[in-house]
Amino acid sequence: MVMNQRLKTRIYKKSRTIAPLHTGGPVAVTSDGSNLVTCVAEEALFTEISSGRLLCRFSGDTQTITSLCLTPDASQLIVFTSVPSLRVFKIPSAFSGQYVHPSRVTARAHDAPVHACTVDPTSTYLASGSADGVVKVSEISTGHITHIFKGHGGVVSALKFNFPRDPSAIQINRVAHLITASVDTKIRVFDLMATSKNEQGALRPIAVLEGHVSVPRGLDVTPNGKCLVSGGRDAVILIWDMTSIVSGAASQGKGKSKAVSATPTLVKTIPVMERVEAVGFIHGDYDGSTTALSYPFFTAGEKGTIKIWDLNQGVLLHPLGAALEPEHELQQEIVEAMYVPSLDAVLSVHGDQNIIIYSVKSRSLTRQLIGFNDEIVDAVFLSSEAHPSSTSDDNHLALATNSSLIRIYSVTSLDAQLLSGHSDIVLCLDRCVSGRLFASGSKDSSVRIWAPLDAPAGNTRWGCVALCKGHAGSVGALSMSRVASDRDACPRFLITGSQDRTIKLWDLSGISLTWNEGKPLKCHSLATLKAHEKDINSLDIAPTDQLLASGSQDRTANIYEISYRSGSAGKTTYGEVKLLGTCKGHKRGVWSVKFGKTERVLATGSGDKTVKLWNLEDFTCVQTFEGHSNSVLRVDFINHGTQLVSSGSDGLVKLWNVREGECSATLDNHEDKVWALALSTDERIIVSGAADSVVTFWEDCTKEHEEEQQAKRTEHVLREQDFMNYLNLHDYRRAIELGLAMKQPGKLFSLFKDINSDVKQSSSTIDTIVTGHPAVDEVLRSLSGTDLALLLRYARDWNSNAKTSSVAQNVLHAIVKLRPVEDVVTAFSSESSGGLPHEGDLQKQASGQTALKELVDSWIPYTERHLSRLERLIQESFVLDFILNEMDGDIFEGEDRTMDVDEWQPTQEVER
Repeated sequence: MVMNQRLKTRIYKKSRTIAPLHTGGPVAVTSDGSNLVTCVAEEALFTEISSGRLLCRFSGDTQTITSLCLTPDASQLIVFTSVPSLRVFKIPSAFSGQYVHPSRVTARAHDAPVHACTVDPTSTYLASGSADGVVKVSEISTGHITHIFKGHGGVVSALKFNFPRDPSAIQINRVAHLITASVDTKIRVFDLMATSKNEQGALRPIAVLEGHVSVPRGLDVTPNGKCLVSGGRDAVILIWDMTSIVSGAASQGKGKSKAVSATPTLVKTIPVMERVEAVGFIHGDYDGSTTALSYPFFTAGEKGTIKIWDLNQGVLLHPLGAALEPEHELQQEIVEAMYVPSLDAVLSVHGDQNIIIYSVKSRSLTRQLIGFNDEIVDAVFLSSEAHPSSTSDDNHLALATNSSLIRIYSVTSLDAQLLSGHSDIVLCLDRCVSGRLFASGSKDSSVRIWAPLDAPAGNTRWGCVALCKGHAGSVGALSMSRVASDRDACPRFLITGSQDRTIKLWDLSGISLTWNEGKPLKCHSLATLKAHEKDINSLDIAPTDQLLASGSQDRTANIYEISYRSGSAGKTTYGEVKLLGTCKGHKRGVWSVKFGKTERVLATGSGDKTVKLWNLEDFTCVQTFEGHSNSVLRVDFINHGTQLVSSGSDGLVKLWNVREGECSATLDNHEDKVWALALSTDERIIVSGAADSVVTFWEDCTKEHEEEQQAKRTEHVLREQDFMNYLNLHDYRRAIELGLAMKQPGKLFSLFKDINSDVKQSSSTIDTIVTGHPAVDEVLRSLSGTDLALLLRYARDWNSNAKTSSVAQNVLHAIVKLRPVEDVVTAFSSESSGGLPHEGDLQKQASGQTALKELVDSWIPYTERHLSRLERLIQESFVLDFILNEMDGDIFEGEDRTMDVDEWQPTQEVER
């Protein structure tokens, strides 16, 4: 019984996806650190950081987003595009992945694109700086512009509100400054309160700070407003004492007629030896006891690491994150960074579209989000458990993309990590039986073996434990041995295929699961074999480790015998690969080969759009599966070999029934070639990855589907029984309503037909009853709008057949007699709107009239045909009656009567 349950055809449905999160542009994070705003093409996405779940999308205007910011209370999102337009969105309270449309749009907020914007701490004012050197301050709620500051010498590169607060003292006079930076290397301080005091020169800066020799990219002030830090692309950090300017602004409000002439003082210059893109103070809840120069601060820039600095001494305290290798610095440079006080963490956005969160306290990476995976070429499930308790402990997913870095995702939280080691694009991946080790092949002609490192639970990291070098071309295919002494043992050997058209057998018996940082074991090759005439696309080792299959662009799949003997007990390790036969039959290159898990059979996927099954005894094709509209790129067995799963260049994943040779299901969620296909150990999850940078998780829903179908069948049987019971009890109201709810026109037709038959047989029919039964009249008189429209549509279908037209005409006649035309129009209006229409809804009324007109237009031709048929029948009955009368007179009366047929009239009126 259990086996039969297992061998039922499996059904899969989409459970979730890993889609592009960030493809470039500005990023914002909520003040509580729970949600993140990123840019994908022309849209902004709102994502939950902890789970990676997409909460909603903010609709774009087909223009690139140049700047965005969130209000501190996380109630609104402000977006500037390259037009340049301003779009204000309200953050919804409930999320379902829906599109959010702007609550307000300003078509041309500036005369040039806006590259910097920020919101004040009270979520009231928005400051935006454009490429023409103009800074505008406006009210977010109304869009009213309160300040326009000009005079910047080019693009405004950074903005910062300075609203000093000192909880230890009562502030009677409000101090509000806006600090700006531009490409003219100058930093300007504007007094936002000067306009309310009607001071002369209110729109001029109260201070201009000079010290940078390149564009300043980052600005931040302490909560008390007495210290300013600025960082720029001149690789220096400047510390400014703002005490004088804050004190001067405060004293100005106490009755002095003129502003106190005060200029911030440059306190310290700190060289950081890299271009700085972001700076910020690190602080918790401000209590007033912290002095102006006691805050640590961070810098982020071209070297891709966050650095924490001591403000007093001007020295580097420590970096956050490991130092990058020189070849990765360019693609992983930090383009934006911000401090999140609620998490006590720094969030950094890197040039390769990845987003990393570092904890300041623990100095460790706590969360990494992959923004864009580019083209996904391969995927495998991994397990970090040393002793898995079941076969479903595949808790990580490794992806090979169009990059030298390998992505590893946590299946549950979608947290990710990047593995560096290869110097060129990674092309293929494969795992061992336990899933703890996996191998990667790259364009750098090398293969690396990766193992999990000792780390706290839930924070598993992988490191390189072995290296295989020897191929003269890119390694495009590999396969690890399938047999191990126990579940946690290392694989015995590895077989690789290269663009140099050779296959190599590598000995892995000396690999240790203990990671030795920076010193991976160098494996040696046991055998090398010239395999194909063209590139090798795929390799697979049989479950018994005795056979090897290879697929190539030369349109063939080769079968090899593997001979391997370990070097235990003083013996020399031995390995050999010998050709047994070739499977010929494909008309294009073979992209994928896969052995059956239980039977001696091989499946191949080819560029000729077919999947073939091969007999391994005589290497003949036993079955061909056709259905893909383009090349088949991956193929695998599931469900004990009774089903196949394949993916192709048409963007589809197909499930095949091996016994029947037919496609049982098509899974569609990709828009480009599906290169990657991975199965979990228990086959409950299929993962597909495509060139559209989307990873889709397909979950086994066979049990749920069967339960749902069984529930539908049970409900259908119960409803049919109720319908028959209502008929036997002559409860026509419930019978008709149930027939309409079940959407079974056949049962309704039988009901109305039986009623008509009863009416014809009854001699005491009351003339006022239209249908022949008062209960049926009452049902039709009070039928709801949607049910009435549905019944008319059923009657229209019955009217198209001469055998059922009489019932249809009777139903139509009854409805016309019992219901006013307004009810019929309203019925079709409610049907089109999915519910009862509102009074005076002209749009719904129009749609109802249109639907009714279409219905009447479909009634007329069939009704005319039925009437014409009846007229011909009546005429033929006249002729028959005349002939019978003539025959009756000649035979029985013997009279010679002559009458013209045209003058003859029937003796009895024929009912029409």
